[in-house]
Amino acid sequence: MSRLPVIVVVGRPNVGKSTLVNRIIGSRSAVVEELSGVTRDRREFDGDWSGRDFVLVDTGGWEMRPSDQIGVSIKEQAEAAVSGADAVIFVVDGTAELTDDDTGVISVLRSAQIPVVLAANKLDNEKLEGNVDRLWGLGLGEPHPISAYHGRGVGELLDRVVGALPEPEDVESGDEVPRVAIVGRPNVGKSTLLNKLVGERRVIVSETPGTTRDPIDVDVELDGSRYRLIDTAGIRRKPQITEDADFYAVLRAREALEGADVALLLVDATEGVTHQDQRIASEAVQAGVGLVIILNKWDALDDEQRELTERSLPDRFGFVGWAPVLRMSAQTGARIQRLPGAIEAVLEGRVTRLPTGQLNRAVRKWAAAHPPPVRKGRRPKIHYVVQAGTAPPTFVVFISGGTLGDDYLRFLENRLRDEADFTGNPLHILSRAGERR
Repeated sequence: MSRLPVIVVVGRPNVGKSTLVNRIIGSRSAVVEELSGVTRDRREFDGDWSGRDFVLVDTGGWEMRPSDQIGVSIKEQAEAAVSGADAVIFVVDGTAELTDDDTGVISVLRSAQIPVVLAANKLDNEKLEGNVDRLWGLGLGEPHPISAYHGRGVGELLDRVVGALPEPEDVESGDEVPRVAIVGRPNVGKSTLLNKLVGERRVIVSETPGTTRDPIDVDVELDGSRYRLIDTAGIRRKPQITEDADFYAVLRAREALEGADVALLLVDATEGVTHQDQRIASEAVQAGVGLVIILNKWDALDDEQRELTERSLPDRFGFVGWAPVLRMSAQTGARIQRLPGAIEAVLEGRVTRLPTGQLNRAVRKWAAAHPPPVRKGRRPKIHYVVQAGTAPPTFVVFISGGTLGDDYLRFLENRLRDEADFTGNPLHILSRAGERR
């Protein structure tokens, strides 16, 4: 297969970079709002044009003199993205005069020595296109008038960008990489964990809750195995979602969770397990995702606090008692070496399959020792069971003469977990009326 070239979209805040990215990839994956600074980390997407596949990178708005530490981090992230690019789309506001931030970006691009295509955005009609003449003097070649919002001129822009890409480079092909989503409440250390695993400052880390808004994907190798890590926005309760950008960020986080193979649920051990932590774990179960619970900031607890936290786990997380629980510090990396083994155990559990014969012999034995309870004067009879799928392991119980209640389905789930290793995975068990085979 070929290594995909990287196209990076850069510019000062609020010139329409994320709108252009959404237009190119054909979806609303990047959070867009009429506020500057909505995009904070750099985020990667798969794109294609004229038969050429590429990775498209959306970056935060570059500012010459950021007003806070988050702004400094955004600037660093954008510059890091440019350093790894094969081509750059430099977006300016075609309806406004150039600012110091625009000229600052130009200086960065000139020193990078890579192909740059200049996009003058927000030119919604031919009358406005006359504004691009002044941009010839920047020394970046032909300015391309576009309207990312309406799609005007984007095709011609992509023709120019794709034409500037290097020839495809063959690399060794590999298997599908497992997707591991890092989820949790805001400010529990998700981005810190991703950066520690990647070994570089890939995601902005701040004491301000909600710094990450878009899910951030990055491939990493841990103990010889490759994974795609996804850092997501903190999943908040609805009353805490006060901005449109926050709403879409939480929505993207839930979408990332549903598309993952394994979820790493980070819990702030200094605060204990909260109701919102329980809700996020429940969402992972409903999505059928493998689950690893991480008690982060463990080193910050004294012995008494650790004992209280340990004693609270069966009560707070009893409904996901099958999930591995790791105690670590994302900040220092303490005990982080246990994580790859836990992820692998969960991935193996996702594809565990019980042979039909073994499964039915076991279920008959369990039903004989503990028959389904009588409901409405009728005792249901189990005829046979099949494992209908994996990832997550899914079982269908065919019965007659009544219904199986949730209590008996939980009984079957516990027995199935004794029978086979489904570590870290929810089991979906369905009952259906059917005849004896």
